[in-house]
Amino acid sequence: MTKTLSILGATGSIGTQALDVCEKRGIRITCLTAHSNDRLLEQQARKYRPHTVALVDEDAAKRLKTALKDTSIRVLSGMEGVCVCAADDDTDTVLTSVVGMAGLQPTLAAIEAKKTIALANKETLVAGGALVTKAAKDNGVRLLPVDSEHSAIFQSLQGMQHHTELKSILLTASGGPFFGKTRDELAGVTLEAALKHPNWSMGAKITVDSATMMNKGLELIEAVWLFGVKPSQIEVIVHRESVLHSAVEFADNSVIAQLGVPDMRIPIQYALTYPERYESPVKKLSLTDYGSLSFQKPDEDTFRCLPLCRSAIERGGLCPAIVNGANEEANALFRQGKIGFLDIADLAAGALDAVESKDDYTLQDVFDADEAARAYVRAHIG
Repeated sequence: MTKTLSILGATGSIGTQALDVCEKRGIRITCLTAHSNDRLLEQQARKYRPHTVALVDEDAAKRLKTALKDTSIRVLSGMEGVCVCAADDDTDTVLTSVVGMAGLQPTLAAIEAKKTIALANKETLVAGGALVTKAAKDNGVRLLPVDSEHSAIFQSLQGMQHHTELKSILLTASGGPFFGKTRDELAGVTLEAALKHPNWSMGAKITVDSATMMNKGLELIEAVWLFGVKPSQIEVIVHRESVLHSAVEFADNSVIAQLGVPDMRIPIQYALTYPERYESPVKKLSLTDYGSLSFQKPDEDTFRCLPLCRSAIERGGLCPAIVNGANEEANALFRQGKIGFLDIADLAAGALDAVESKDDYTLQDVFDADEAARAYVRAHIG
């Protein structure tokens, strides 16, 4: 079980729920980081008393340093400050819940410092999967998934004796707020509509990703790296109730799944207490309250981001990093009202075809591919 924890992305949805879990489980917080929310980070710092905090935004870090001058808490800034928190000597586990590609560098810093990784930042494995998994293997570091779907897969695999027993992964998707809509119906959807997720409370970026089903495509790529399977071994299934969080099929065609109410504190706690289980703050699942659960195939003609991600991981190399970078840029432009909802998939697909990939890559290659994909999107809006 985790005894000391650094949380990268403490002011986001996962970070705040993780702090709730830590408070109930008596896990000591050593470091907290955020991008620019200095007010909330100050409140968290005063309550949980980490010895170090960091903000990526330099101006926000200056404000926080002034606000915390009556304490002994050290305030750092920039990506360098986040990486210092990731590699902190007093920390045994690092929860990486930073949004987007920004999580890759500090996650690698934590792995190189031989910290156990509770991974809630899927883009880390999407963009730099080969680098991250090799670093984890070289340093003897465990990658414990926090995403509800990957945690469900991880939990369902407990007790598997040999890797050859695993036949396929059944990766569930809520379908987001627009499931069942046609392309014509999606042409003019608003940001407000895209942010109305039926089951989960998440940040704006990931909620829009859920609406386009890009989030499920990124999770498919992440699952390839986490569980050492081929893309063809992963079947995406739309499950609107978000009760069955994912399942695995074994060689004998038996299927084992993990179920629970849609509350992220379950997978967060399991990652922090693995391999043990404890009472959690989450309410009990009552299947009779639901009555029935539904399962359907995704509409990949309408929600093009899902097959686009499958194509990217099948092509390999930097292709997933290109799709991810293009999506991050397009997602932000949609949230800013500069492009339409359907443009997100179109721009990501265009970037995948236009930006050069390579099979063997360095960390700098990942950053270069990411920037090239973003530049393509900016050059082709409108």
